[in-house]
Amino acid sequence: MIRVEKVTKYYPTFKGLHYVLRDASVEIPARAQIGVLGRNGTGKSTLMRMLAGVDVPNRGRIIKWGSVSWPLGIANGVQSQMTGRENTRFACRIQGLHYDEMAPIIEFVQSFADIGAYFDEPARVYSSGMRARVGFAITMAFDFDFYIIDELTAVGDVIFKEKARQVFQEKRLKAGFVRASHSTEELRAECDSGIVIHDAKLEYWPTIDEAIDRYLSLAGTRGDGGGREKRARKARRSQAHSTANSAGDSVAAGAEPSSKDRELRRALRAAKRKGRPGKPDASSLQVN
Repeated sequence: MIRVEKVTKYYPTFKGLHYVLRDASVEIPARAQIGVLGRNGTGKSTLMRMLAGVDVPNRGRIIKWGSVSWPLGIANGVQSQMTGRENTRFACRIQGLHYDEMAPIIEFVQSFADIGAYFDEPARVYSSGMRARVGFAITMAFDFDFYIIDELTAVGDVIFKEKARQVFQEKRLKAGFVRASHSTEELRAECDSGIVIHDAKLEYWPTIDEAIDRYLSLAGTRGDGGGREKRARKARRSQAHSTANSAGDSVAAGAEPSSKDRELRRALRAAKRKGRPGKPDASSLQVN
């Protein structure tokens, strides 16, 4: 279990203190699968770092029962000047492993990351995808009670994605996950409950659907969450366009036009005649 008790976290800026969290509290049960949602700048990454122990609050405390991983994400976890092998050894030393205990961990990471000879090259020459694969493999090589995942997206080919999915499923049977992401589809598929960061507070929701609904409603009140209404308007315009095309196709095919169609066509013909000065109106012609 992880308990956040009245945590306040702020950063100094030219305009004064910027509060990310203010007297925020939440309790994360053991083996919970929790998704963390919030707009950019609300403090998702800061919360992930504090849960992992990489950062500390200015006030309050975070109490952890069991082991917690470092934040797993594309932008961190691998030192650029060290090779993949050296990064793995470094992680082993952090976890307190002796040198003779490192061999199976290194073998797992090398096989799982599957980057070939690059495993013994400095990580500075890796692509972002290769760095993510090595960082992911190093984290999955150890057993934690909680895994902290910060905006990690699926990387690699189909084979790697399937390996990642399988190892996630295995870890979820015996560990908890705290996962921050903007992808509501990913969170809905992987998480059971949710935390929404809003107004420097942590809101816990017992189901991920409730958390997502809350997040979307907050986004809508700030002007960028009107996507559902925009999509609805687009669908209505598309339907109207389709209906108009269908009506045009029916007329072209010789189908009997409706009364509204006939009135519209008469009005168009009348407007066209008025736009041609010098041509007599049909009503003024007489047949001898």
